[in-house]
Amino acid sequence: MASDLAALRVQSNVIGALILRELHTRFGRENIGYLWIFAEPLLLAVAVGLLHSRSQYPLTGNIRTIPFAVAGYTLFIMFRSTVSRAETLLEANRPLLNHRRVTILDMLIARAALELASTTVVLVILLSAVATFGFGEWPADPLKVGAALLLMAWFSFGFSLLVAFLSHESHAFARLVHPALYLSLPLSGAFFSMLWFSAPIQHLLAWVPTVPMFELMRAGQFDGYPLEYAGLAYPLACCGLMTVLGLAGLRLMRKRVQV
Repeated sequence: MASDLAALRVQSNVIGALILRELHTRFGRENIGYLWIFAEPLLLAVAVGLLHSRSQYPLTGNIRTIPFAVAGYTLFIMFRSTVSRAETLLEANRPLLNHRRVTILDMLIARAALELASTTVVLVILLSAVATFGFGEWPADPLKVGAALLLMAWFSFGFSLLVAFLSHESHAFARLVHPALYLSLPLSGAFFSMLWFSAPIQHLLAWVPTVPMFELMRAGQFDGYPLEYAGLAYPLACCGLMTVLGLAGLRLMRKRVQV
């Protein structure tokens, strides 16, 4: 037990150091420095919210357009950022593998943790601002919003494991990652509600793993929003399967990486 705790402490220190390195290499110390980790997604989400403020969504009850769009896009930003950065993981961090205690998995955990922390802060700021300035209400059930955030973080991390492995194995796949992420936005559930569609289309959209996560977030965000389409069994199964396959891929990948 003591040796396991010591190993866990060492790996926690490694991940902490990787997070600090990621902050420095991505944002530096000029201007507002590390605060860009919050400012960048915050500005994007605000811009998207303003663009959608005039949209005529078929929303009812206390569901308002701006919080609907802002929260959805903020959650999608975490998925996009976590997955897209996995494609360039080795290019930016290959020399670190000379250190025995640093692994590819540590690098991916550090990036996923950084994106989760950033998204959490940004989401709290945005939802608080929306309620304060009268563009919407305070979240009806913050626990559901938090659960959706954590589930999306796990999904993004599991997907990033697969992307890191497949990008190393195929340059063609690596080039398709960014276009595929942008094309996935309309189907992700970030900007639509399952309530808008007929039953056949709902059955098709239910196969998209991120859709129940957005539905869960809105059930926590808006009072009276139904939980009917926020089932957790399917997205949890997808997250678990991707994590297992991704870890197996990283194990194979580590043997082929030339430091």
